[in-house]
Amino acid sequence: MITRKTLGQRGEQAAADYLKNQGYSMVETNWRCSHGEIDLIARRDATLVFVEVRTRQANNTEWAFESITPAKQKRLQTLAYAYLSEHHLQHIAWRVDIIAIAWRRSEPPIIEHVENGLDW
Repeated sequence: MITRKTLGQRGEQAAADYLKNQGYSMVETNWRCSHGEIDLIARRDATLVFVEVRTRQANNTEWAFESITPAKQKRLQTLAYAYLSEHHLQHIAWRVDIIAIAWRRSEPPIIEHVENGLDW
């Protein structure tokens, strides 16, 4: 059986690969501060994209998306502001995206990407 940590690492790698294939360039992975951690930070054109990756062993992404509660959305926004402040990037365009991954046993994972994940 796969551990939760290993599943999370596989999900983050799958999400990073997915983003690269979609034309994003990776800026940082697993950025940490006193407020928590941002899984992936990428850039697409002039926009900095903070990405929360939610991976579940399941046949669909429903559980992964359901884990993004209003409290989690608020924390993601706080983390984004902390990163922008620390790197003196308050003036640039940015957003928070959610990537949900359903890791299935014998089939490729399902990857769903929602842009502006704080707006739902």
